[in-house]
Amino acid sequence: MDFRAVDSKQTLRVLPQLVPDSACFRCDVCCRFPEADSFLRPYFTRSEISDAVEHGVSESFFPDKSGSQIGLVKNPIGEGYLCPAFDSKSGRCGIYDVRPLDCRLYPMALMWDLSGREVLLGWDSKCPFMRDAPSSAIREYGERIAIFLAGDAIVETIAAHPRLIGSFQDDVVVLKALPHLTARLRPQRIDFRLHPLTVSDGSYFEKALERAQVLCHETPAAFAFPYHYIWSSLLPYWWMEFDRTVFLFVQSPDGWFMPLPPLGAGPLDRAVEQAFALMRSWNGPSPVSRIENVMESQRQQLERDGIQSRRKEGDYLYPVEALAALAGDRYKSQRALCNRVAREQTIAKEPYRADHHSGCARLYRRWAEQKRRGNLDQIEKLLLEDAEMAHALVFQEHERIGLSGTVLRVSHDIVAYTFGYWVTPQTWCILLEVADRSIPGLAQWVFRETCRTAMAQGAVSINAMDDAGLPGLRAAKSAYHPSEILDTWVITRMTT
Repeated sequence: MDFRAVDSKQTLRVLPQLVPDSACFRCDVCCRFPEADSFLRPYFTRSEISDAVEHGVSESFFPDKSGSQIGLVKNPIGEGYLCPAFDSKSGRCGIYDVRPLDCRLYPMALMWDLSGREVLLGWDSKCPFMRDAPSSAIREYGERIAIFLAGDAIVETIAAHPRLIGSFQDDVVVLKALPHLTARLRPQRIDFRLHPLTVSDGSYFEKALERAQVLCHETPAAFAFPYHYIWSSLLPYWWMEFDRTVFLFVQSPDGWFMPLPPLGAGPLDRAVEQAFALMRSWNGPSPVSRIENVMESQRQQLERDGIQSRRKEGDYLYPVEALAALAGDRYKSQRALCNRVAREQTIAKEPYRADHHSGCARLYRRWAEQKRRGNLDQIEKLLLEDAEMAHALVFQEHERIGLSGTVLRVSHDIVAYTFGYWVTPQTWCILLEVADRSIPGLAQWVFRETCRTAMAQGAVSINAMDDAGLPGLRAAKSAYHPSEILDTWVITRMTT
């Protein structure tokens, strides 16, 4: 059969298999993972997600419906985690006939070479069958798969979903290079040192923050992994490291920018110069090249010819003790609303769990519609649409991102939820907070309860993030009398 002459849907169905079913049923490697955020989780394209959902896999396991790795579940009969489509008792895949390309290829693997410049085909030495298979059979099978992967439809599918190609792995035995895929994909990799930001990068990001020694009372909410990762389903985030410095980039429709200053132990000014040099090489003279969320102390280090800065909306910082008590005349209105809720409603609190996903998603849509019935401008309406994707990702990935969540119920219905994280050991950041607007005072009650919980856990300050330049949000945050609004800056580099 000439695989290049078959359309993509049909091709996926006829992809040849080397490993027999009998060997798969005896295997304890496939579909099982040691960590919940394993980078080896299978990737599903948009159409593969639709097929999986039609065959019984909950869409909640896919944080990005346009294409994503699948979420995992705890192994009910052992350690580690399983693909939710896998039945550990029977050893069978519940969506075998529509399993994704990533699974159909296994134990073959697609990866970039160590330099990141060439796409390779190899076989995974973790597969017990392949370790015992004759090398001639593996080579012949590899040639057949290479022909399949050279088909136009498959090349375009992979080009549309470049995460199907992994990073270099030492335990994958290389069979051959794949020039068709390399030629199609290399132009997309603007710099071969760039890596897509994934949930598994969280611990690496935290270590970079420690090396940079930027965590203090004045640290903005942006200096934390969750702050950025929740938007990765909306815009591609990339990172690279050199000179023991981590550079985080966003690829926007207008060009590349940095949402955070470089994170490293070396001189900040030198790292910033390197960052602008990179962005200039990618963006040309476009003014989109910029570094956001620069702290005031960092801006002072960077004052020099050629660097321009403009103030952006700062984070609102509050003393947690004041917000937990809401005592005195300055909090009279908020206290009255909290008291009203306490009189009129019976509210139950519980930690967020995976089975809260659908209820929280319904609440978000109801809350967003309630806000749209107000006097929102076009920008605020667009922000609501964008935020829905971020909230959906949090519902799916909150534990792996490093977020703690709480849901609140009235008569068994979810009426509010809140998610946050520790910016520093003494500052709790409220990342997301949604409350049914049809219940007067509920938002104020939720905010106070969040502050009380944070204080009980050792918080001294509450960071409520910035106001996004929205007058209504600014008024609401100001009404709680912040002790400080943290100055942050956007810096650009003048071009000659």
